[in-house]
Amino acid sequence: MKIAIVTSAPDLIESYIDNTILRQAVLNNSISFDVIDIRDYADGNYRQIDDSPFGGGSGMVLMAEPLIKAIDNAFIVLDADIENTRVVYPSPQGKQWNQDQVIENTKIENMIFICGRYKGIDQRVIDKYVTHEYSLGDFVISNGELGTMVMIDSVLRFLPGTMNNIDSALSDSFSSNLLDHPHYTKPRVINGVSVPEVLLSGNHKKINLWRNNKSKNATKLKRPDLWEKYNKTIKQLETSHEQNT
Repeated sequence: MKIAIVTSAPDLIESYIDNTILRQAVLNNSISFDVIDIRDYADGNYRQIDDSPFGGGSGMVLMAEPLIKAIDNAFIVLDADIENTRVVYPSPQGKQWNQDQVIENTKIENMIFICGRYKGIDQRVIDKYVTHEYSLGDFVISNGELGTMVMIDSVLRFLPGTMNNIDSALSDSFSSNLLDHPHYTKPRVINGVSVPEVLLSGNHKKINLWRNNKSKNATKLKRPDLWEKYNKTIKQLETSHEQNT
């Protein structure tokens, strides 16, 4: 997978890559990153990249000109074109980012992320380039870099070479429409509270059953919406099995 990130805060992006599992993915050649600084494509001594919105109002908007130049360069760096590249703009107006979106995006070979700031980016850039808008939820954060790295991190967990054990990603919360089960490590007893005995039994069948029940109970209690989705999936699988037998 090849990813280009168009940003006005390259140090923020590079710091995250260097200090997370993304670094391991780069070292293992599972992914290549190109961080493109919008200011490198701005004119004038001050390299201005934002301006006030037409029609008035508060806040600033990232300008179209430097963004267009930066994005065009991103295609060159990726050696790709618009037809075979997913151009993502993290935005509150986008489709909700969830595990289904994560899995879908693991199949994409070329991606460009456009990081907005302030009031966003000039709409003409969105109309010209953006193929997908995603939102982390119904709230607003101060920049698109945070949203971009959350999305990339969640996708790369499922790519070979990112994590030492891919099963860890496959067993995380949401991968099966269930929340994850509780986890414990040493010491065995702390402040009088012990690790559940079943986890010390060595009986993997009982351990797996305990974990599965804990996952179901947590999902039912904390995320009834996810619990409903899980049950619907189970019913669909049962129906499919009956039709094939």
